[in-house]
Amino acid sequence: MTWLKRTIYFVGLPIVLIVLWWALTLGSTNFFVPKPLQLVEIFGDVWFGPRLLDDVLPSILRLLSGVLISIVVGVVLGIIIGSVRILRMLTEPALEFLRAIPPPVLVPVLMLIIGINDQMKVAVIVFGCLWPVLLNTIEGVRAVDPVLSDTCATYRISGFARLRYLVLRSASPQIMTGVRQSMSIGLILMVISEMFGSSSGLGYAIVQFQRTFSVPEMWTGILLLGLLGVALSLIFQFTEKRVLRWYHGLREVEH
Repeated sequence: MTWLKRTIYFVGLPIVLIVLWWALTLGSTNFFVPKPLQLVEIFGDVWFGPRLLDDVLPSILRLLSGVLISIVVGVVLGIIIGSVRILRMLTEPALEFLRAIPPPVLVPVLMLIIGINDQMKVAVIVFGCLWPVLLNTIEGVRAVDPVLSDTCATYRISGFARLRYLVLRSASPQIMTGVRQSMSIGLILMVISEMFGSSSGLGYAIVQFQRTFSVPEMWTGILLLGLLGVALSLIFQFTEKRVLRWYHGLREVEH
């Protein structure tokens, strides 16, 4: 029954919105607002063909590469900076300055430095996704319980064992929060980076549809981005429940 309720909650609002969309476009002749059934009919023809290999898969690979790089770099740097108070004080102004720079404005700069290629697109994604992971990791490391830290020192637990069983375990809830934020940011930056000087990708395809007045095809691209975002969210929730199983179990006991 719990599974059934979750399913109803998950699909309830989308179904209501689709029905409302269908009702509002019933009998409409507006070229710029297609009907739901029209999108369903052409969705497969547009994306389940050559574009799947030429546009969809390259975009997904760029997104996953950028997010994974940002997670690794963000966690490693976050642990180092969060563990050393002096280093944290020295880097805080620079981190705040870099975090305030919108990643899309770096696209022209990276195009000049790196060139118009996949590396440039991945670099844009990494720059935007890095900060949520890095800053949340720093705060998570800073928030390690001092009693537990003293206990580790008393029992001479240090090095990799302390990092694995105390620091990473204590900071993992905030690290996962940063990862979740980075995934949504990465999806946005993936599209933006592909709209500039690109020859493949979802962003490129959507812009091409818009320029050729292929409005229904353009909407199918937007729909595909939404479905991709939902898929990433489900994958994250599945992973988070297993990584933070101890944390969620502890919260259930406390409540």
